[in-house]
Amino acid sequence: MDVLISAVLPIALVACVGVVIGRLFTLERQTLAKLSIYALVPALVLHSLAKTTLELGDAISILITFIIHTFLLYLLAVFLSNLLRFSSDEKKSLIATTIFANVGNMGLPFVLFSLGDAGLERAIVYLVGSSLMTVSVFPIVLKGEGVLKGLRYTIGLPVLWAAIAGILLQASNTGMPLPLQRSITLLSEGAIPVALLMLGIQLSETPFIFGRYELLGSGLRLVISPVIAFNIANLVGLVGIDRQVVILQSAMPVAVNSLIWVTELGGDTVRVARTIVMSTLLSLGTLPIVLWLSSR
Repeated sequence: MDVLISAVLPIALVACVGVVIGRLFTLERQTLAKLSIYALVPALVLHSLAKTTLELGDAISILITFIIHTFLLYLLAVFLSNLLRFSSDEKKSLIATTIFANVGNMGLPFVLFSLGDAGLERAIVYLVGSSLMTVSVFPIVLKGEGVLKGLRYTIGLPVLWAAIAGILLQASNTGMPLPLQRSITLLSEGAIPVALLMLGIQLSETPFIFGRYELLGSGLRLVISPVIAFNIANLVGLVGIDRQVVILQSAMPVAVNSLIWVTELGGDTVRVARTIVMSTLLSLGTLPIVLWLSSR
């Protein structure tokens, strides 16, 4: 419970600040989304990847598991959206909340406090895969205007080039000049708070009502996702802490940043915001169970 409180409570408190600000002032969420996507998130990705130490063997297995897992979740979200006759925006939002997990600001501390430094190293590998997927495939899927237009949009995103630069810096063991490093660090530290404030602002404009959509999105993220990850990990041959980290990261609630991307690329922001809140609250009960089961 201490781990959950230390990871979840800060998220809730910052979001509550956003709720208060949203009720006091009229803010343009689209502007905040662009600020995050074109400045803060690229800095966070560059900062994280430049500092990451990847062990090739374990990293490849974890990344393969992540890719297969994400692809199956995408197919499942599309199938359910078509089956339930969701609108285009609802479909985009369900895809976003299903495949976009909070593996960074919630997943990393949870894994660190529960599995230690060895788990954290593997959780960072998972985060790298998620970051690269987010800036390459995710815009193509949500843009919904074909692969070519999606690729053009993706290539124009500074997040993609930040990810490439971070990997090159890490691979070449090259450090950034100190002034640039400090600037990147300052920007990166603002990415998560702004995302959480955006969530709060969205919630301040959203009736606090949860329905089948939010329950479906939360169930896919918290229950179905780790079950699928467990089976894929066994298929790939992951064992021990490698398998445990993959299962835990796959069981994280919906990422706060999914709201930013849906705001920018299209989707139902109200339902996404509700699903983020619902999945985060429900994860208080599901994560301890997943942690216990994954260790057996």
